[in-house]
Amino acid sequence: MDTQLSFAQHGRMTGLGLPSETNHYTRLLAALRRAVQRRASDVHLVVGLPPMFRIDGELIADTDASLGRDDVRELIYSLLSEAQQEEFTRDWQLCVSIFIPELGHFRVTVYSHMGNAEASIRVCPLSLRTPQELGLPEIVHKLIEKRSGLILITGPTGSGKTTTFNCMIDMINRQRRCKIITVEDPVEFVHENRLSLIVQQQVHSDTRSFSKAMVHILRQDPDVIGVGEMRDLETISTALTAAETGHLVIATLHTPDAAQTVDRIVDVFPGDMQAQIQTQLASCLVAVIAQQLVPRVDADGRKLATEVLIGTGAVRSQIRERKSNMLRSTMQTGRKEGMQLMERSLLDLYQSGVITYDSAIAHSHSPDVIQQLMAPDKK
Repeated sequence: MDTQLSFAQHGRMTGLGLPSETNHYTRLLAALRRAVQRRASDVHLVVGLPPMFRIDGELIADTDASLGRDDVRELIYSLLSEAQQEEFTRDWQLCVSIFIPELGHFRVTVYSHMGNAEASIRVCPLSLRTPQELGLPEIVHKLIEKRSGLILITGPTGSGKTTTFNCMIDMINRQRRCKIITVEDPVEFVHENRLSLIVQQQVHSDTRSFSKAMVHILRQDPDVIGVGEMRDLETISTALTAAETGHLVIATLHTPDAAQTVDRIVDVFPGDMQAQIQTQLASCLVAVIAQQLVPRVDADGRKLATEVLIGTGAVRSQIRERKSNMLRSTMQTGRKEGMQLMERSLLDLYQSGVITYDSAIAHSHSPDVIQQLMAPDKK
């Protein structure tokens, strides 16, 4: 009851949905608590199955009974306000952020499947892990000291981009007296003001879209701008302008590696604008951190593997001249500057006994590179 009360108080303050005082909410709360205890990243509510937890990348059934159509609908609706229920009925889809003080934030994505309401719930922790605990490369400590430029965190869905994003924001918050403004969809971790002043804006509740938010953020005297996802031309264009004009911009992007990240940004724009964008990107790019989570063999869980591209003079020249095919070679020879290929990171993890050789090969963009890097060790 205390949890429900504090949840309701938070809901009144922030406009979030209020849970109904029903067995459905109590049952869902118990499932979410089990998910947190088991360190699940997501909870899936699907008709005909018990709640499904994603743990270390794999789906595992909860101990609860299978859910019928009405069960799933009532469990979901116990988290939503009447307005949110109406929005889902109208649009057949909904994404909201819910806060339960004892457990943390949850990103609730509701969708329709064969006429049934179902949901995917992302579990967002109450506290952040340190860069060392996450396994971020050492160069990150130098990157967050930059006063301007663009830092991109990339990787597939579920690779921990948001975790890295929030960790870097937290690092700045603890070290610098500055103003940080983020725009996210939705907010997954709420930062406290430490040395920095932090404003976190959520799409659909604080702003209409990423692109509209970015335009207004530049008028709010920010030092650091965090972009939860660079999705469209307008958002990318404004982010590049902000990075060029004295702001540090940290953003995430759904691309598998550093070279494809550069191409993706340029290709978003019409052909007659691409030369200008190449020049802009070359002038402001600080770094690209591409990441994956790989199953561990030495312990439970997954380990972070990273690829790092640093905006050195050589890299800027290659971007400006649209020679992204040369970036991999530059990363391979740029370890002194903090650069590394994904294959180097995977090989280091394998040789340290953290992951298997098969996992290293499976997560590699170019398996032959791992074999080449191992060649000196075989002699």
